[in-house]
Amino acid sequence: MPPSQGSAHPLRLLGAYAALLAVIYALVFFTGDKALTPRLGIDLQGGTRVTLTARTPDGGKPNQDSLKKAQDIIENRVNGLGVAGSEVVIDGDNLVITVPGDDGQQARALATTAKLYIRPVLNTVPTAQRGQAQQPVPGATPPVPGATPPAAPGETPPPAGGEAPPPAPGEAPTEPAPQQRVFPAQGPTQPPAVPNLSPKEQAAKEIQDAKATRQSTDPTVQQAAMATLDCTKQDPLQGNDDPNLPLVACSTDGQEILLLDKSRIDGQEIKSASSGLNTQQARHEVYLEFKSGGSDAWATLTGEYVQKRVAFVLDTKVVSAPVVQQGPQQGGRTQISGNFTAASAKELANTLKYGSLPLSFQTSEAETVSATLGLSSLKAGLLAGAVGLVVVLLYCLAYYRMLGFVTGLSLVASGFAVYGIMVLLGRWIGFTLDLAGIAGLIIGIGMTADSFVVFFERIKDEMREGRSFRSAAPRGWQRARRTILSGNAVSFIAAAVLYILAVGQVKGFAFTLGLTTVLDVVVVFLVTSPLVLLASRTNYWAKPSVNGLGAIQQVARERKAAEAALGKA
Repeated sequence: MPPSQGSAHPLRLLGAYAALLAVIYALVFFTGDKALTPRLGIDLQGGTRVTLTARTPDGGKPNQDSLKKAQDIIENRVNGLGVAGSEVVIDGDNLVITVPGDDGQQARALATTAKLYIRPVLNTVPTAQRGQAQQPVPGATPPVPGATPPAAPGETPPPAGGEAPPPAPGEAPTEPAPQQRVFPAQGPTQPPAVPNLSPKEQAAKEIQDAKATRQSTDPTVQQAAMATLDCTKQDPLQGNDDPNLPLVACSTDGQEILLLDKSRIDGQEIKSASSGLNTQQARHEVYLEFKSGGSDAWATLTGEYVQKRVAFVLDTKVVSAPVVQQGPQQGGRTQISGNFTAASAKELANTLKYGSLPLSFQTSEAETVSATLGLSSLKAGLLAGAVGLVVVLLYCLAYYRMLGFVTGLSLVASGFAVYGIMVLLGRWIGFTLDLAGIAGLIIGIGMTADSFVVFFERIKDEMREGRSFRSAAPRGWQRARRTILSGNAVSFIAAAVLYILAVGQVKGFAFTLGLTTVLDVVVVFLVTSPLVLLASRTNYWAKPSVNGLGAIQQVARERKAAEAALGKA
C-alpha cells in the first residue's frame, strides 16, 4: 500500500472545514434575528407550566383514548404555532403543557377546545343594556345593530363585519360592538359549590344548569338568560353545548350578548384555515375553506340570511358575527374578520385547522417555572465538563505529546461548529437546548476523542512494524477510518432510534448526540487526519521527543534486531 494513499491534499481538507465554518458563522451573523446564543429550554430559561383538567358532561372519568387524541391535537397546535421546546404530557386524568419563555398566555391558549359552530343570530343586546333584551319573534330575525345596507349590483361585499350606517337625524349613534378574539380568562370565580357534591359532580351540575337556561327553546327563559348572563365568568358550557339547540352566548370581548339559533354548520366541515392581511381593509383575517358538505350548507345559509348576521361560535364564545352582505356565497370559502392581530389571527387559524379536542378542559393550575435550579445545574455541569476536558487534554499531551495537541485543536474546531449549528437550529426549526441536550453534546464530544484514540493507536501499530512516523501516519489512517465510521454509525443509529421512540427532553438528548456523532466524522476526516498527515511530513514533529513515539520506535528497533539475530542463528 503506498504511503500516500488516502492522505492526499490535507491542506484542501483543512480548507474545506474552514469554508464550512465560514458558511455557518456567515449565516449566524448575517441572517435571522441576529441572536448569537442558542435558544434555551424551560429548565434553563424558565417558562410556564399549565395543568388542564378534563370536564365531561356527566362528570365521569375521561377515557385514555380521548386524552391521547387531545394530546396529539395540542402537540400539532404547538408545532403550527412555532412554540419551540414545549411539552404536552398526560398525567393521570390531566394534560400538562410546558412552554419555555415569558408568554404564559400562549400555553393557556393551546388548550382551547375549538368546537366551532356557525349559527344564525336571532337577537342581540349590548352587555350594558342586557336587562332590556327583547323577546324574539318566532321565525323572524330582529334588526341587528351595525347592519349594513345591501350591496349594489356588481359590488364586491366585504367578507365580514360591515360598518354601521350613519344615524338618522336626532337618533343617537349606535356603535357596533368590536369583535375581538380573546381567550377566556383563566382562574375565574366559580359559582358556590353545592354541599355534598364532589368536584366532578359539581362540574356536571353546572353544565346541566347552564343548558337548562341558555339552551332553552322557551322564549321567556331565553330572555331571562340574556338578561342575567355574566360574560366575565368562565363558561361551564365551553366545549359542552348542544349544537341542536339555541344558545345564549357572549361575544369574545364581552360587549355583546347574542341569542343564536341551532348550528347550521359544524366546524368539522372546515377543510383548511389560514390567516393573512386584507390590504384593502387594512386588517388581519382568518380564511376558511369548507369541505363539499360544508360548502353547500354555507351557500344555503348565506342565501337565507342576506343582510342578517351569522355567528362563528368557538367554544360558546362568538368570535365574529358579521352581516351577510350578499348571498348565496358559492365556492365554500369565507373569512372571519375582527380586531385581530397577526398573532391572534394565526393562532385562531391553527386552532381551527388542527381540529376540535375530544374533551373540554379547564385550567386547574398555572405556574411560572423558575430557571434558577436549571441554571445552577448548568453551571455545575459546564464546570465539571470543563474540568474533565482539561484533565483529558493534559493526559493526551502527556501520553501522545504532539498527537494530544492535535486532539485539542480538533475538539476546539468541533466546538465552534456545534455552537454555530445550535444557534442556527434555534432560528430555523425552533430547537431549544436544555440540560438533556447539553448532556448529549458532552457525550458526543467524548466520542469524538475516542475516534482520535483509535487513529493514534493505529499509527502506533504501524510503527511497531518498523515503519517511520511519516510512513505510519497514512497507513494508520487507512486502517482507522473504517473502524471510526463503523463506531459512529452504531452511535448514530442508536441516537436515531432513541429520538423516534423517546418523548420530552430525551428527544433533545438523542438529537444532540446524533448531531455530534455526525460532526465527529466530519472533524476526524477534515481536521484531525490532515493535521496528523501534515505533522508527519515535517522534521520537527517527526522527532520522538516531540511526538512521544520514541518508545514505540525503540520497541520496533529491538524487534527488528531480535529478528535479525534469529535469522543469523
